[in-house]
Amino acid sequence: MSQLFSAFSVGSLTLKNRIVIAPMCQYSAKNGDATDWHMIHLGSMALSGAGLLIIEATAVEPEGRITPEDLGLWSDSNEAALKKVIHAIRTYSNMPVAIQLAHAGRKASSHTPWDGGQLISEADGGWATFAPSAIPQNVGEALPIALDKAGMQRIIQNFVAAAKRSHNLGLDAIEVHAAHGYLLHEFLSPVANHRTDEYGGTLENRMRFPLEVFAAIRAAVPASMPVGIRISGTDWLEGGWDIDQSVVFGNALKKLGCDFVHVSSGGISPLQKIPLGDNYQVPMAEKMRKETGLPTIAVGLITDAKNAEAIVAEGQADMVALARGMLFDPHWPWHAAAELGAQVEAPKQYWRSQPRGLNSLFGDVKIGSR
Repeated sequence: MSQLFSAFSVGSLTLKNRIVIAPMCQYSAKNGDATDWHMIHLGSMALSGAGLLIIEATAVEPEGRITPEDLGLWSDSNEAALKKVIHAIRTYSNMPVAIQLAHAGRKASSHTPWDGGQLISEADGGWATFAPSAIPQNVGEALPIALDKAGMQRIIQNFVAAAKRSHNLGLDAIEVHAAHGYLLHEFLSPVANHRTDEYGGTLENRMRFPLEVFAAIRAAVPASMPVGIRISGTDWLEGGWDIDQSVVFGNALKKLGCDFVHVSSGGISPLQKIPLGDNYQVPMAEKMRKETGLPTIAVGLITDAKNAEAIVAEGQADMVALARGMLFDPHWPWHAAAELGAQVEAPKQYWRSQPRGLNSLFGDVKIGSR
């Protein structure tokens, strides 16, 4: 039996296998509204046979968008547009769908990656950004506004409102984005957080605001709706956020009812030195799993089916997430199941695609002909 294709429970949600489609920003929304692109893209992912689909980073307020084209969930219009996409997915797929709720912090108001990714000035149509401290992401950029307590409460309430909209949409789970140098990660990391009040300095203080956000979201939706988090396990910088601090954060989250942790890394500074390579983030996921007991998702340059199987089978993580790999091969779970001798769900319209010799790939299906 393949462990990668075994069932797994995240809170009250049961996944049919351990393959997760990680959030992937598409920069294709209009005023935060999902578009036909999201219908096509997410529809394709929902037919892939993975165990869970997580919708891209979704801003909880306009100022929290990475780019003007980011997906959002701050308005009735945003909710209505995404509802159409969710309805289409539900019509043809029973794959659980989660959403990643996010605030970009000082990395907001940026051009899309294919337009350079640099900060857009207010004079050129950008907007003022917010951060724990008035420290820019890159040298020479406009300073972000250091959040006061009223601003922090506004953001908490916007996370709560977006969480409630997520539940209204019938989504299956929420992932809170506290990674990749965005707002909640900025509070965690001493690289970006130079505050001298109760939200800065010590590890306990730097964790305070992200924990307040998480607790508010957890309280805003039913206990039956899993709420997890994505973190950067390390900043890849001397004196920055690291895996030992992540474990302390994870244990604090566990006390608040966190259902899973998705372990990525980096993003807080252009000075980071990331040792890219196969499985480069897996040891952090393994440490988080071992020392917190939280269900853990490993992600990052995991592209080989046997490698993914080993990560789960050896207890390094409970689930394995792919992002770019799924864009390159939207049927990666099918191919992994074929390689590992497992079965995977597929829409009946595709049943006849099974190659000769793999007639059991999609289970006990019966195909007639005329």
